[in-house]
Amino acid sequence: MSLSDIANTLVEACRTQNEASLLENHYHPDAVSVEAADFSGMGRETKGVDGIKGKHEWWVSNFEVHGGDVQGPFLHGDDRFAVIFSMDVTKKASGERSQMSEVAIYHVADGKIVREEFYGTA
Repeated sequence: MSLSDIANTLVEACRTQNEASLLENHYHPDAVSVEAADFSGMGRETKGVDGIKGKHEWWVSNFEVHGGDVQGPFLHGDDRFAVIFSMDVTKKASGERSQMSEVAIYHVADGKIVREEFYGTA
């Protein structure tokens, strides 16, 4: 798969809230995911597809997504792309509703996502 194919597939999956379905086929088994801060208590860096699946499970169990927007992908060379996410969410535990924005940078090697980095607003 080309960088463009991977990027467009990921963006479309994110738009339909189906991004977890890509983990097995589009991520390298040893992929690394890095958050801007330790929001979950699991640390900023998660290694491996199973760990990234755990992050997705944590997100779904802790947040209700009411809507949002996905912009991109924005290609960078032949090995990276960025996506801008905006989300309207409610924290399930507190009922607090908020708007979130972040930029994600995805690194690709040999047709697989090998690293994702998330940058949030202060």
